[in-house]
Amino acid sequence: MSGSSSSVPAASPNSAEDRPLSFTVHSQPHPADLSAAQRTRAGRLRMLAVVAVCAAPVIASYYSFYVLKPHGRAYSDLIAPTVEVPTGLTLHRLDGQAVAAESLKGQWLLTVVQPSSCDAQCDRMLFTQRQLREMLGKERDKVDKLWLVPDGEPVRADLLQLLSQGTPVTVLRIPREQLEAWLKPAAGQVLQDHLFLIDPMGRWMMRSPAHLDPSLFKNDLVRLLKASAGWDRPGR
Repeated sequence: MSGSSSSVPAASPNSAEDRPLSFTVHSQPHPADLSAAQRTRAGRLRMLAVVAVCAAPVIASYYSFYVLKPHGRAYSDLIAPTVEVPTGLTLHRLDGQAVAAESLKGQWLLTVVQPSSCDAQCDRMLFTQRQLREMLGKERDKVDKLWLVPDGEPVRADLLQLLSQGTPVTVLRIPREQLEAWLKPAAGQVLQDHLFLIDPMGRWMMRSPAHLDPSLFKNDLVRLLKASAGWDRPGR
């Protein structure tokens, strides 16, 4: 049988098989640069964590009262949106000394609005205001008592003496038109029928019903103070 011969062509000197392999070497990041970037990233994360921890109690308490609006549980009227203390309020002590509106910030203010003549209804509201604060127990130091007087007549000396006993009531005169532009009564009521609560940021945020039940109103106060316990501190 006749055989056949095959030949393998010689490789070209320029073929890929004969070309030497080449490598590209990229420089690695310098350890000092990598460490600085990691420290910066870690510092930012720690800062965000601190901000989140500090803000969470405030956000949670105000979300509960202003967004969820637990009207099913609240006896009082929650004011939404809240009303800031107007910066232009004209406030004076009974001796005529001017008081800045900013002084109303920094403490919860349990507020009554009554004329200087202070009739029997006024006496009851001031008594209720005093009793409600005492009923708060260890939380009472977070709450100040405020009486807003919308006229310029003198207040009885015996009443002032009574109000100065224990934790005194702050008594401030305010023009009626400014007062009525700030605080509002419920429909069919007048300002004298209510207790108003102003928060430490200077915002009117709650109003008692007329002819209030002190024990039910106290429950709302306690819930509110507990909700704010993470950021609120006693003392002006």
